Amino acid sequence: TMSATLPRRTEFRQRGSDPRAATCRGKLQYRRSKINHEITKQMMMRNGAEKLFKATTNKKLRETVALELSFLNSNLQLLKEQLAELNSSVQIYQSENQSHLVPMIPLGLKETKDIDFQEPFKDFIMEHYSEDSMAYDSAIQEFMDVRQAARTPTRDQAGVQLLFEYYNLLYFVDRRFFPPSRSMGIFFEWFDSLTGVPSTQKTAAFEKASVLFNIAALYTQIGAKQDRSKSSGIDSAVDSFLRAAGMFCYIRENFSKPPSMDLSSDTLESLTHIMLAQARECLFEKLILSNVEKQGISTCIEVGQEAAEVAEVYTQLHKLMSTPPVKDYVPYSWISLILVKAEHYKALAHYYIAVGLLDHSSDIDESVRRSLEFLHVHDQTNSTCIDIRVPETAEDKRQLGKAHLREALLLHEEALRLHRMCRQLRQVDNLLRRLRADHDIALQRYADLEQEDDFQEVLDPPKIQASTKYQLTLTSPDFTQYKVKDLFHGLGPISIFSARHHWSAARAVHLTKKGQESFGFSVRGDSPVIVAGVEPCSLAELAGVKEGDFIVAIGKTDTKWSTHDEVVQLIREAGHELTVRVITPMDRTYLRQSPASSTSSSSSSSGVSSSGSSSRLQSPNGSIASNKSKDGHKRLTWNFFRRGTSKERPSATYDANVLLR
Repeated sequence: TMSATLPRRTEFRQRGSDPRAATCRGKLQYRRSKINHEITKQMMMRNGAEKLFKATTNKKLRETVALELSFLNSNLQLLKEQLAELNSSVQIYQSENQSHLVPMIPLGLKETKDIDFQEPFKDFIMEHYSEDSMAYDSAIQEFMDVRQAARTPTRDQAGVQLLFEYYNLLYFVDRRFFPPSRSMGIFFEWFDSLTGVPSTQKTAAFEKASVLFNIAALYTQIGAKQDRSKSSGIDSAVDSFLRAAGMFCYIRENFSKPPSMDLSSDTLESLTHIMLAQARECLFEKLILSNVEKQGISTCIEVGQEAAEVAEVYTQLHKLMSTPPVKDYVPYSWISLILVKAEHYKALAHYYIAVGLLDHSSDIDESVRRSLEFLHVHDQTNSTCIDIRVPETAEDKRQLGKAHLREALLLHEEALRLHRMCRQLRQVDNLLRRLRADHDIALQRYADLEQEDDFQEVLDPPKIQASTKYQLTLTSPDFTQYKVKDLFHGLGPISIFSARHHWSAARAVHLTKKGQESFGFSVRGDSPVIVAGVEPCSLAELAGVKEGDFIVAIGKTDTKWSTHDEVVQLIREAGHELTVRVITPMDRTYLRQSPASSTSSSSSSSGVSSSGSSSRLQSPNGSIASNKSKDGHKRLTWNFFRRGTSKERPSATYDANVLLR
């Protein structure tokens, strides 16, 4: 369980970035926000015009409305194209030190609107919890401040921490204030990350899913900005992309029937595969940080097969994203970039194999022979494919290496062609620089071979068998790492005092006993203590105390969080006059439930379907077995049935109605 104290409000504000900060990323997100709101405005106007068009029978008015609808549709299309341009701005998120590297695909954050929780929460506190709502003004304001800060997280681990902490706070807020049976009148509105279309829901589940999506999006931005020219930067990028993939997968598995396309199962599956592909691409980049070409044929074969693996991953990803509904949803530039990468890494695979073969001057030893035997995919249908698989002579090595080099050159030219075909990609300068650099290297190497007198026709090389030594595993979110405390701790243990449960209004019971008379009730459990039994015709029964009631206060002391021993001590100290406040559960009986683990005010987090109905109450059967204090000695029980004149029972004797912790 979580036990850390929630940071003060000012600390949360410091962790949210200033939306007015003139960073490139901040400007991009601000433009995204403006376009989102403009799309909302245009959609509302279009909906109104459509209703008017259907309702009116006036011919002239219908013509006017039809013209207006055409203008609105044109405006919407223009706004969506502008948003697609922003989503294609991958270069802004890249590290300044990697102008020579292929860019990665990041996601922009989902935008939302301000929500005033003050009135709905205060009304619910008075109505449902019968508490003074003014006492929770600061708690409500703090929650609102955290939400506001979470709208503009910084692009680092502090921003991730802020979003996780806000998500964990939502666990408590959801259970405290959102009953399953009715609406609170609070509307959570979020804009689609890619299309800007707004969606609204009344449940906190939509808020939770959107926050988790932003955590994943933030991980993609953190991964994209790493300096991948260094080994440590690549490791950080891989970690971020795997965390993003794990979060997308978590959302897909735990949230159903999403209102927006970016939270749909198909989209989340595609985003998961994008992040996994980028993580694998980063691992390949780490392999070629050293000068692979000088490390011999075995290393070149290994790197070539790793490049083929990256190419295969991107080829399968392109197939996945080229089918509806994902094809019609994600930016076209993303699909184009994925296809460019597939061709680019195919070219690199052939290039490294070619280098290994052409630079290998000695004979093929047994280990290299085994590698070459499993290097190529056997394709009987390709009649133009070279017959050489394992070269036996220097001329065989030269012919096979030249075939691979020529194929690499052709694939590099195809990658450049695909790059030119996409208008958005043409604006990504570092991608063009990388493609041209690798193309020129292959071209120069091939030109050196062509200078020799060789009039033999160059045949197609066999396809390279994709292979990898890296096994990627999704990094699932660890919510327990980000500890928060329930801001509304004073309302009582959340397993009992939540919006999912109902109880009577608290009633004050004043008991006055005379002489050796008893109060006539027994208690068990803790947080809160429950009335385990009421003696017939006793003071307690006459005053209205019922078996199964919770004691929420003794005198002026709130006991919702008090332990059994603390309540017993307060009753002892009351002497002959005792004033208690009790409530009666209305939707279930807690007295006869099975043993359950205790629930504190702090917790990690929960998906939309978590019940969290555990309680600190225990069964009568458990009372005999757990009557030891922390020091291991047995403790006396406390039963208010006991008469003052009766003899004290031995310390080893217990009343079954009293449960000691």
